[in-house]
Amino acid sequence: MILRKWVRGFVGTALGLAGLVAMAQSFPAKPVRLVVPYAPGGTGDLVGRILAKSLSAQYGQQVIVENRPGAGGHIGAELVARSTPDGYTLLFGAIGTRAAFSVTSNLRYDPVRDLQAVVLLCESPNILIVNPALPATTVQEFLALAKAKPKQITFGSAGNGTSTHLIGELFKSSTGVDLTHVAYKGSGPAMTDLVGGHIQAMFENLPAAVSHVKAGKVRAIALTGKARSDSLPGVPTAAESGVPGFEATSWFTIDAPRGVPEAVLRKLNEDIHRSIHSPELAPQWRELGLRPTGGSIATAADFIAKETEKWTRLVRSAGIRD
Repeated sequence: MILRKWVRGFVGTALGLAGLVAMAQSFPAKPVRLVVPYAPGGTGDLVGRILAKSLSAQYGQQVIVENRPGAGGHIGAELVARSTPDGYTLLFGAIGTRAAFSVTSNLRYDPVRDLQAVVLLCESPNILIVNPALPATTVQEFLALAKAKPKQITFGSAGNGTSTHLIGELFKSSTGVDLTHVAYKGSGPAMTDLVGGHIQAMFENLPAAVSHVKAGKVRAIALTGKARSDSLPGVPTAAESGVPGFEATSWFTIDAPRGVPEAVLRKLNEDIHRSIHSPELAPQWRELGLRPTGGSIATAADFIAKETEKWTRLVRSAGIRD
């Protein structure tokens, strides 16, 4: 009797595992939805569409980008967190939704409990850009102007708690200037207002700023990374411009709702890693100033946990809450 039960249990487990393997091998059997929790025009939208096009070609199935902006990215993130955990709904994650969520009070989901890292996607510096009418061409001129006019210079962001907000706050605390933050539902609308002169500055993700800088619509002041970028080699870093030790980098992930079968997660991880490191995408990453990352699911999860600790400390020390 005991042997019979053991055999039945073993067979059931084996069949279950075989089913999961078969599911992963046939994945995706229908279109995949990639939720970008920001408005069109920003880095998330830009990079999300590049990735979606590459994966669509790899899968022979559409990977559809769906913009769900609002609440610093949390409207879209909550949508993914509450979706069916089958691998067919993914999140374009970033600092705001995956590490600095303590900025936002009364979240209706738990980013740690309800979301699962799939892969580290890429990283890039941010860039301080200003409206060309602002009489500042260097960091020191910008600082002098800001100190002469406390709270009068506004900087826009993709929303409270996003990297474009927090890196601005880090810049404020590092330099002692008092800038006024204006939150938008994504970098796209903020960039529109910067070009139009309704705000004076942004600490934008580099990929979303490159084309505007090259077109002369905005003026580049400094990069927030530790080195200059090949995409805009003439733009200095903040550190070499007189803000010693200043360094901040934005990063992006692909995430899924908690509970996606492990075999499907592994397939997504491997497929996305293959895609972002493909020779076909290398020129696009270079032009945008992005560095593809990749790595295992565990690597992504560990990275997010460490970044959450870091950005939570900044949020608390700066007293940032929405």
